[in-house]
Parts: sequence; C-alpha cells; structure tokens
Amino acid sequence: MVTMLDVALRAGVSKATVSRVLNGIGQVKESTREQVFNAMEELGYRPNFLARSLANRSSNSVGLVVSTFDGFYFGRLLQQASRQTEAWGKQLIVTDGHDTPQKELEAVQMLVDRHCDAIVLYTRFMNERTLLSLMNSINVPLVVINRDISQARDRCVFFEQQDAAFKATDYLIQQGHREIACITVPISTPTGQARLMGYRKALQKHGIAYNEERVKYGDSTMTLGHKLCQELLESRVPFSALFACNDDMALGASKALHQAGVRIPQDISLFGFDDAPSAQWLEPALSSVYLPIDSMITTAIDQAVKLANGESLEAIPPFVGKLVLRESVAPGPYYVSMTQ
Repeated sequence: MVTMLDVALRAGVSKATVSRVLNGIGQVKESTREQVFNAMEELGYRPNFLARSLANRSSNSVGLVVSTFDGFYFGRLLQQASRQTEAWGKQLIVTDGHDTPQKELEAVQMLVDRHCDAIVLYTRFMNERTLLSLMNSINVPLVVINRDISQARDRCVFFEQQDAAFKATDYLIQQGHREIACITVPISTPTGQARLMGYRKALQKHGIAYNEERVKYGDSTMTLGHKLCQELLESRVPFSALFACNDDMALGASKALHQAGVRIPQDISLFGFDDAPSAQWLEPALSSVYLPIDSMITTAIDQAVKLANGESLEAIPPFVGKLVLRESVAPGPYYVSMTQ
C-alpha cells in the first residue's frame, strides 16, 4: 500500500510538507504543491480521510438526518442538500432517522462520532425541549428543519404550516365553498396539528361552524387518502370542496371521487399541499400549496457551515407557502351570493 512517505520520497520533499499540502495548512510554494500532487497521481496514492478526521477532529463533511427516504419531497431535499454541501467544498453524509425521536438521537450521535463539521436534522416528532437539550449536549453545530425553536431561532429553519393551510382554505371559501372537508396528515405531528388549525381558523374567520364529520385523519399516503375520501362520500355529509393536507392523499381522494362518478371540479373542488411534481399532471391539474423545501435545505446547510466556521448569525426568518392555482377548483354554491 502506498504511504505518505512514498509520496514524499517521489516528490523529493519531507513527509511534513506532504501533510501540509493534504490538509491545506501552512505555507507551501505552488511548485512544491504541484510536485506533491503529481507524485500522488503517479503512485495512485489516496489519503486516509478517516484517519485524518480522527486526528484533526474534522471530516470536512456535513451530516444530514432525514425522517425517511420515501417520496418526492425528501428526494428534492437530498438533491439540493448534496448540491449545497458540494458548493461549500464538503461531503454530505446522510442517514435515516426512521421517523422516531430515539432513532433520530442515535443518528445525530453517529454523525458526531464521525466528526462531522455540522449536522442538519429534519424531524417531525422530536419536541422543543429535547432539541434544545441535544443542541447543548453535543460539540457540533446542529441546525433543525421543520421546527420553530423559540430559544434557538438562529438554528432552526421552519415553514409557516398553519398560515399556508389557512390560505388554502380561505381561498376555497372565497370561491364560494362553505362545506369544506379536510383529510389531515398525521395529527400526532406538529405539522399535522398546524395544518388542521389553519383549516379551522379559516372557517372561523368566515363564521363557518367546524364540523368534525367533515374531517378525516390521514397518514400522508395515497391509499389512505383514497379510503378516507370514500368514507366521506359514504357518510353522506355534504361537502363541495375537499382540502387534502398533502398531495399524495389528494391523488388518492381524486381516484375515489372519479370512481364514485363525482366530477372534479364541477361537483367537488380539490386542493392539495406540497405541490408535488405529479400535481400538474393530474386530470384536472391539482391546485396545491408550494412548499419551498429547496430554499429551506439550502439555508439550513449554509447556516450549519457558517456556525461551524465560528460565525455569529442572526435568526432565520420563517418560510411561507405560495398557492399554486390550477384546474381542480371551481366556484362553489355560494359564489354568486358572496360577490353580490
């Protein structure tokens, strides 16, 4: 196996000079640097980055913990995270938190043990107290996505979930719908609770009574979206619009409506959330809430690296959603009276 000493002998320099070139420290003449790199190429030398990270207590990497690897949403997040980490000249190490607080804690500790320069954690279930304790207990900067941590606003990147759901429901009401059904994402998560609260606040704003019979509690999958929409139709509770709290459940609901002979949007308007790539290809194309996950993960990576570099940073402003209006919503039965 080729060693650093072999490289030093081939380049005609000391082993210490080779080390300085590899670690980018100290002053080395450009001609000497080229000699070292040429020797490495000729000998096929590959530096032992793990050994260097143990020695330097830095691996020139950013760790990322995600809830799951499923779905377009996390695919988009991982793709952008990889681009942004490379832009900083670092490597991205990704691990799965399995959507449980305990597994997420274990994943963070594993990344700490690998001497990541900074860690970004996407969590759906971990509470604020645990997150603050985790930030204070590890010696690596930790930035959290999907949580508003009031005592660490410079270390959290979050989206105004309630406001986005409010805007979507408010839009349906402005279009003349008052009987609006809702299928939630997991209500055990802060995201699920916030989106349902946004729906309820929009109803309250317009003086519309909340009806529990029009709300079904989902799990973010097409399968349950389909099943719960069937249950709404079978219950005979009237509704002229359906707000599904993610696009996958909206797609499942769409199939249930078609199977029941219900036309979208002539009979029932449909609104989703997340603006998945499939939304524009649904027939009719699905109105949805755009969630800026690309900008959020970019901000999180930037903030994490800057913290690792010892920079003092300001609080991160919350991200907001944008309504993407397509063909799945039509004026409802109260539209005329609302415009008089």
